[in-house]
Amino acid sequence: MGEAQKNIVIMAGYQDIDTARKDFDGLIQLVKDKKVRTDGIILAQHDKDGKASVSETGDHLGRKGMGYGGGVGLLVGLFAPPLLAAAVVGAAGGALLGKLAKKKVESGLEKGLAEKLKPGSAVILALVAADDQLAAERALAGSPAKSVAEIDEGGLKEAIAEAGGKFNPDRTVLPIPDKAFGGTVGRTLDNSVADWFMIPHAKAPEDAPNVLLVLIDDAGFAGPESFGGAIRTPTFTRVQEMGLAYNRFHVIALCSPTRAALLTGRNQHRVGMGSIAEFPGPFPGYTAARPRSCTALPRILQENGYVTGGFGKWHMTPDNVQGAAGPFNNWPLSWGFDHYWGFLSGAAGQYDPIITQDNSTLGVPEGKDGKLYYFPDDLTDKAIEWIHQVRAQDTAKPWFMYYSTGATHAPHHVEREWADRYKGKFDQGWDKYREQVFARQKKLGVIPPDTELTKRPDLFPAWDTLNDAEKKLYARQMEVFAGFSENTDWNVGRLIDAIEEMGDLDNTLIFYIWGDNGASMEGTTTGSFNEMTFLNGVVLEPEQQLKLIEQYGGLEGLGGEHSAPHFASAWAHANNTPFQWGKQMASHLGGTRDPMVVAWPKRIKPDKT
Repeated sequence: MGEAQKNIVIMAGYQDIDTARKDFDGLIQLVKDKKVRTDGIILAQHDKDGKASVSETGDHLGRKGMGYGGGVGLLVGLFAPPLLAAAVVGAAGGALLGKLAKKKVESGLEKGLAEKLKPGSAVILALVAADDQLAAERALAGSPAKSVAEIDEGGLKEAIAEAGGKFNPDRTVLPIPDKAFGGTVGRTLDNSVADWFMIPHAKAPEDAPNVLLVLIDDAGFAGPESFGGAIRTPTFTRVQEMGLAYNRFHVIALCSPTRAALLTGRNQHRVGMGSIAEFPGPFPGYTAARPRSCTALPRILQENGYVTGGFGKWHMTPDNVQGAAGPFNNWPLSWGFDHYWGFLSGAAGQYDPIITQDNSTLGVPEGKDGKLYYFPDDLTDKAIEWIHQVRAQDTAKPWFMYYSTGATHAPHHVEREWADRYKGKFDQGWDKYREQVFARQKKLGVIPPDTELTKRPDLFPAWDTLNDAEKKLYARQMEVFAGFSENTDWNVGRLIDAIEEMGDLDNTLIFYIWGDNGASMEGTTTGSFNEMTFLNGVVLEPEQQLKLIEQYGGLEGLGGEHSAPHFASAWAHANNTPFQWGKQMASHLGGTRDPMVVAWPKRIKPDKT
């Protein structure tokens, strides 16, 4: 090749080694027949039996003007098409310099290939004259994925980096650039080489896990049984036993800020969510609008080849834009979700939520077969249905699911059978219950053995000062909440069971967070029969509540369709044991610390400590 001759780098990936070897030999024959001018050709392969090897033309073809040996090192470091798995270790390639003519392969390179190149796959790197591109690409016809880069003044390294970038894109900057054309366009189709690999679609990294993010609403540190609570949470325990438990996971003391921080990885004020979405404010950090400079987690995953689905409570769209006129830049799809189903507001009745799907409001669903509609069940059904639809189209594409329950936010809606499971379990009252939970937490190792139990604030009455009617009312409030919580965990279990039945569980990374803030104290010191009272600052005394409750099924009917209850704030305080206070109280850990468990069966070993 003369100095005026333009040169190119051609990279070709193969999922079949025999085809790669055939193309490699064919290209070499063209060189010998003087139909293609080259400065070297490399074939790197990883046999199905685990053996890695590199074949090369070396100097015996009489060409080395472009620094061929250095090219091999770059090949190893840069060429990593998604269909061939992750990048081959670049440092190992440096050992090949000066050894190509003798066809010696450093063991470090072999080890790198064996570790990083998918078994049964191969890579060809060819340095050829630009005028010979058509002939060279035709010789590599068996490759489904090719990339071409011209060698200019920047030299060989830059050309290989450019060519390899098509297959191993820079994922640190989004969106990922469109793939360059790696074929040849001639005057006729017969004089052209197609490049099917350039058709745009993001592909996730090899073996990328599915991600399930479960967020419970208005729960507390002492809720799950594995954290000392009396609430049965077998699914939470199951995930914990599969992986890791965190007893120092911090949240914000309000719904919207926690959700915004969780889905962006940034401080809530940096993304405009210093308060709840219903109250955007005229100061930085409080606009309830995610700035355009911030890309949310679902969008990042979406741009990297994931399919993304959001289900359940959203609470990051201001009320005044929750309609057909939008704007929709603060709705779930604008955050990077391909599909969304749930409710946009901060709370909803479990029997009568206003459902939004994608960018449309569907309204209030109706029950089927004469049964009451129940949001937690429908939420889980929709989430399972979506994963089935994803897998019906693509058996390998990784998915991200944000499963955000409306539970256990008030109103505490649950069928009587769930509440009745806790009959008499809380008759001892909140003071004794806190002591029992505290003792279990020490025994379980959730808290240090020298931890001291915080005092009950004077705002809450001592249980022993209550009369019998008050005790019955308050105990039933907690029974309803406990049943509501157990039902929520049961539905999470249904979802995880479905993932396991589809064969996806082993490579699914699960984050199960028991609360977006501490348990809620918004029910006032007496609790509430109907949430509209406490939302409007009306405190109903126990006698008033009991009279209303008797009109709608009595205490046994609490939690049913004719009530919208919340429990007394002293119960919230107990559910945040050993900490003080709860939701809205950012000054104390009762509002800002919740349990989290994480599992990834394929990668994370269970922590038995």
